[in-house]
Amino acid sequence: MNYEYFNAVLINEKDENGNYVELGKEFILEPNEHFNNLPVNISLSDVQIPTNKYNKDPAIVNGVSWSEALNKIFVDNFERDPSLLWQYFGSANGFFRQYPGVKWEPDENGVIAFDCRNRKWYIQAATSPKDVIILVDVSGSMKGLRMTIAKQTVSSILDTLGDDDFFNIIAYNEELHYVEPCINDTLVQADRNNKEHFREHLDTLNAKGIGMLGSALTEAFTLLKQFNTTGHGSTCSQAIMLVTDGAVDTYDTIFAKYNWPDQKVRIFAYLIGREAVFSENLKWMACANKGYFTQISTLADVQENVMEYLHVLSRPKVIDQEHDIVWTEAYIDNTFVSVSDRVLMTTIAMPVFSKKNETRTQGILLGVVGTDVPVKELLKVIPKYKLGIHGYAFAITNNGYVLTHPDLRPLYEEGKRRRNPNYKSVDLSELEWEDKDNILRNGMVNRKTGKFSMEVKKTVEKGKRVLVMTNDYYYTDIKGTPFSLGVALSRGHGKYFLQGNVTLEEGLHDLDHPDLTLMEEWNYCNIGIHPQYRNLFQLEAVKLFLTGKEPHLQCDKELIQEVLFDAVVTAPLEAYWTSLALNRSENADKGVEVSFLGTRTGLSRVNLFVGQEQRTNQDFLTAKDRESIFTADHFPLWYRKSAEQLPGTFVYSIPFSTDTENKSNVVTASTTVQLLDNRKSPVVAAVGIQMKLEFFQKKFWTASRQCASLDGKCTINCDDEIINCYLIDNNGFILVSENYDETGTFFGEVEGAVMNKLLNMGSFKRITLYDYQAMCRATVDNSDSAHSLLDPYYVFFAAIKWIMTELVLFLVEFNLCSWWNSDFTVKAQSPKQVLQPCDTEYPAFVSERTIKETTGAISCEGCYKSFVIQQIPSSNLFMVVVDASCDCPVGPITMDPIEIMYNESQKCDHLRSQKIRRRPDSCHPFHAEENARECGGALDLTPYLAIQLLPLTVALSQT
Repeated sequence: MNYEYFNAVLINEKDENGNYVELGKEFILEPNEHFNNLPVNISLSDVQIPTNKYNKDPAIVNGVSWSEALNKIFVDNFERDPSLLWQYFGSANGFFRQYPGVKWEPDENGVIAFDCRNRKWYIQAATSPKDVIILVDVSGSMKGLRMTIAKQTVSSILDTLGDDDFFNIIAYNEELHYVEPCINDTLVQADRNNKEHFREHLDTLNAKGIGMLGSALTEAFTLLKQFNTTGHGSTCSQAIMLVTDGAVDTYDTIFAKYNWPDQKVRIFAYLIGREAVFSENLKWMACANKGYFTQISTLADVQENVMEYLHVLSRPKVIDQEHDIVWTEAYIDNTFVSVSDRVLMTTIAMPVFSKKNETRTQGILLGVVGTDVPVKELLKVIPKYKLGIHGYAFAITNNGYVLTHPDLRPLYEEGKRRRNPNYKSVDLSELEWEDKDNILRNGMVNRKTGKFSMEVKKTVEKGKRVLVMTNDYYYTDIKGTPFSLGVALSRGHGKYFLQGNVTLEEGLHDLDHPDLTLMEEWNYCNIGIHPQYRNLFQLEAVKLFLTGKEPHLQCDKELIQEVLFDAVVTAPLEAYWTSLALNRSENADKGVEVSFLGTRTGLSRVNLFVGQEQRTNQDFLTAKDRESIFTADHFPLWYRKSAEQLPGTFVYSIPFSTDTENKSNVVTASTTVQLLDNRKSPVVAAVGIQMKLEFFQKKFWTASRQCASLDGKCTINCDDEIINCYLIDNNGFILVSENYDETGTFFGEVEGAVMNKLLNMGSFKRITLYDYQAMCRATVDNSDSAHSLLDPYYVFFAAIKWIMTELVLFLVEFNLCSWWNSDFTVKAQSPKQVLQPCDTEYPAFVSERTIKETTGAISCEGCYKSFVIQQIPSSNLFMVVVDASCDCPVGPITMDPIEIMYNESQKCDHLRSQKIRRRPDSCHPFHAEENARECGGALDLTPYLAIQLLPLTVALSQT
C-alpha cells in the first residue's frame, strides 16, 4: 500500500539537496500557550513509530491510513472543549497518533524508546487485572546469552504489569527457587517498588543443573489457587508465564489435574534461543490452555514478543464489546515538567476493537484511545478560599496511592528537577502518617462517604518548621472514576467566613488600585473555557464580568463579592503606606523594603519602599517564590505561620541557609488581622513587612544595650566577652548572633548543651517527624549493569559488543573476558554516590508558649554554664543570654534526617503486607466463544522479524 503520512520524527526534515525526506513533508508548527508554548499543529495529528518498527510496514501503513479519520474527531473535541490537552490513539501495531501534531526528537543514540503498547493507560484499557506467576528456567542449558535474554524477558513482562496486578517469580532446575525467598506462599502487588525489588534479585540467578518443569508447574497452579481464595489479588485473569529453552513433555496430566476443563489459568510460553527442538511441546501447552507461544531468539525480539500476550488477554473484553473506561494514576507529562512542580496528569482511556462478525471470536483489538486530564481539574469543584488557611483537598486511587496532595513531592533536587522514582506509588498512609490505623485511607479506598479527625504535624519550609494542629477530614468518591476525594479542614480555620456587602461602584473603583492583585491560580473566573479568554489575567476577567462586557464568562459570584468587599476595606492601606514612604525619617536607611497584605479571598496588596531593582530579595511575593504567594494548594507561608500564633503576635523569620555566600539578608515579619467577639475569631487577612537583616540586627543590638537602671548604664550587656547573646524564634533558629555566620542556624547546633537543657526543662519540645518520600545517598558500583535489565536498546547494543568480542576471540584466540563479558555488564572501577528513595526520621522543635522567662545552669567539667531565656513580648522571638566563660563538652543537637534502616525481617513483612485496596469494577478473564487456536507459533529466524505484527487490513475495513 502506497500511502504517505506525517511521521512525527521526520516531519520538516530535508535531505542534502534541500528536498523533504520520505514521510517528512512540510508540517506547520506554531508555539501554543495552551501546550506550554510547544510548537504544535492544532489542525492535524501526526504519527510516532517506535525505533524497532519499520516505518512502511504494510500493517502500520494500513492502520495509519484508516486512523487518519481521527483528525476531525480530535479537532472537533478541542473546539468543543478548549481545556483538553493531548488526545491520542495507540495502535495494537505499535504506531501512536497524537493530537495536536508535534515533532519528536530521538535521543543521542538515535533511539525513541517510547512504545504506546507498553504504557499503563494502554495496558489497563486493553486487559483486565491479572494474577501472574513467572516460571524461569535456570537449568544448565540456559547459560550465557540465553540467560541474559530470559532475564530481559522477565523484566519486560514486569513492565506490562500495573498496580491492579499481582505476581511472583519462581526459578527452577532440579529444585524450585523463589526469586524472593521471603515471598514463597503468596503474590505481591505489581507496584514499582515491588517490581524493582524483584528485578534486583534477577541478577542473582545462575544457570546450572536439570530443568524439572513439572514440579514448577505444579507449584504455580497450587500457589495461584491458594492465593485466589484469599481474595487479596485481582480475582480476575490468571496466567503462568513460562520462560525456557524447551520442554521434554507436554505435562498434560498436570493440566488435567489443575486447569482442565475450565482453563482458568492461561499459559504463555516463551521459547528462548534459536533452536526449536522442543518448540512443539511448548506450543501445545500454550494452545491447550488458552495462551500463546512465541520464540525469542535475540535481545531485539524481547519487547515485541512479550507484548503478544496482551492481545490474548484483551480478547474476552473485545468479544464482550465492552468499552471500559479506565483512569491511570498521576504522572508528570514530559512536555509540562518545567511549568511547575505540581503539573500532574491522569489519562482517561478506552479500548477500540474490530466489530466484524466473521472475526468476532478472534477478539481483534485495534488499539486504545486516550486523552490527558490535569489532576487539578478534578479539584476545581472545591475552591481554595472555602477551605481556610491550612485546608486542602486531595485525591487517591483505588489502590490507596496519592493522585494529588499538597505534600506529594514528584520532583527533587531543586534546580535539576529530577523525578522521584516512586512518586506514582506514594500511599496516602505515607503522607497522612499520623493515621496509624489507616482509618482515613481505608474509608476512601472503599469509596465511602465519611468524616475523620486527628492531630497532625504539618511541616513547612522544607521540614524545618512544624505546625501542630487538629484536622477534620471529609471524604467521598468521585463518580465515574476509580478515585476518592478528601478535604482537610484545620480546627479554628475555615468554619466561619466573613461576609460583607459593598456597592459595585465602590468595589470596581478600588480594584483599579495599582498595588492590588488577585491570585492567578484561583478560579475567580473560568478563563480556560474559551480561547479568547485564555490570555486574560484573573483581575481583568473579574472586571469584564462585573461590568457586563463579557456576559459569557463563568465566574464565582460569591467569591467575587467578597473580593469587592476586601478591596474596599483594605483600600486605605495604599494611602497609609504612601505616607510612610514620604516620611523619610521613619525609614531613613531604607531598612524596610516592602510591605504587603493578603486576604482570605486571595487578594494581595504590595507596596515597595525601595525600587524593585534595589530589593534584597526580588523573588519574594512573585511566582519564583511560590511559598510566598497564594497558590492552588496553599496560602502564603507568612500567612499560615501568623495564623498559628496568638492574636496580635508578630512572626519573624528568615530563609534558611548555612552557606555564607548564599545567606539570606532579609527578615520577614507578619501578623494576622482577626475579628474578635465572644463567639468566634475568624482570620480575615495577614499583613507584614520585609526588611534588611542588617537593619533588623542593628535594631536588636541597640535595644540590648538599653537598661532600666536610674543612670541608664548596664552592668553587663551583649558587648561583653563573657556572655553570648542570641535572638531565636519559636522553632529554635537564630536570627541574631554576634557571629554573623550563625544566622539561620538551628540554636542546638551552636549551643548544644543549652538546647538540651531547654528540652529537659520543657521550654522547648522535640517533635519526631517522618519522610517517606526522601532521597538518601547510597554508594553503588560505578557500573552500567543496571541498564541490562531496564533498557532493551542498551542490551541490544551490548549484544552487538558481545558478538564482536566472540569474533575477536575466535580470530586471535586471546581471552578478552576481563574487558567484555557475556553478561554484557562492565565491572565497577570505583564506587559512586547516587540518590535512592528511602524513609527518614528527623526532629523539629517548638517553644512552649506559656514560658515567658527561664534561667538555668548546666554542670560541665569544672564549671557551671548559666543561661537565661526570655520571650520578646508580642512576637515569636526569644532572647537567650549564655555564659561564654564555661565550655561544655556536649555535642550539637542537629536536625539532620536519619535514614530508617530496615532489617531483612522488616523488609519481608513490608513485601508481604497487603493493604486494603478496591478492585476495578470491570473484569473479563475469559469468554466461551474465544478462539483459542490463535495461540502463536515458532518464529522464522530472519533479521527482520523483530518488526512483524498481526495484519489489520481486513479487520479494519468495517470499523
